[in-house]
Amino acid sequence: MSKFSMTMSHRTAISRIYDYGLLFKFRLSLLVVLSAVLAFLIGSETVNYTQLWMLTLGGFLITGSSNALNQIYERRTDKLMKRTRLRPLPDGRMSVSEALIASIIAGLAGFFLLTYFLNVKSGLLGLFGLLSYAFAYTPLKKVTPFAVFVGAIPGAIPTLLGWVAATNTYSYEGWVLFAIQFMWQFPHFWAIAWIMHDDYQNAGFQLLPAGGKNNASALQTTLYTFTLIPLGLLPYYYGMGGKISAIVITLAGLVFFWQSFRLLKECSDAAAKKLMFGSFIYLPVVLIALVFDKIH
Repeated sequence: MSKFSMTMSHRTAISRIYDYGLLFKFRLSLLVVLSAVLAFLIGSETVNYTQLWMLTLGGFLITGSSNALNQIYERRTDKLMKRTRLRPLPDGRMSVSEALIASIIAGLAGFFLLTYFLNVKSGLLGLFGLLSYAFAYTPLKKVTPFAVFVGAIPGAIPTLLGWVAATNTYSYEGWVLFAIQFMWQFPHFWAIAWIMHDDYQNAGFQLLPAGGKNNASALQTTLYTFTLIPLGLLPYYYGMGGKISAIVITLAGLVFFWQSFRLLKECSDAAAKKLMFGSFIYLPVVLIALVFDKIH
């Protein structure tokens, strides 16, 4: 093989890996898995590192599979949006059959790892999250803004899954973590939908709660964000964390609420962007605070 051929083969391999990273939404999948891992640490009396790695890998494969199925379903609408038109499916760099095979293999492998190395409850939760995201939330996005509520259910499963993986029980502590991540998704996703509103409209997606970038949508975003302040105190109330984590979580909730209030006041893309970045910070801060409280 010539040096030129080897170089081209190397570039092709790198491009293929890059395309699979886009298909599985690599960075998003890692963020999703992070919340499951932190919930696992919160629920563990002693950390089983084999289970921790299997949770990470299995959770990533399940999440990547659901993201791939989402892109298969939306490959035509992805062509209509600037943000997504260069993904491998709408750009023609990957066939539907290849993406489907990859998503099925990843989903089955993730389900096996969670079930075999952790427990059956974890595997079933992961499978439910995959199916509800791909086959309930995804098709509803073009029908009704209620899709965001439906999508928040599989979106909140990672924390519950992490707790169940550690404890093998659906105890109230796991549902507390679920509730926090469930409510967090509304300001998180509505901030993104506000910024991407024109792109989403081109694709026919109805995602903002009041149909557009208006005071009503901003008000609902603010109200949902406010609920995180009392919800953030539940871990302290149920003995999952101490005073330090309660203070940190409350301060994070107040800052997050202030950012949503600025969106209500200004109704601007700049305020929505600050809220979006605030959402990326809020959830890890809450979970990490509970992990540190448990360690100390």
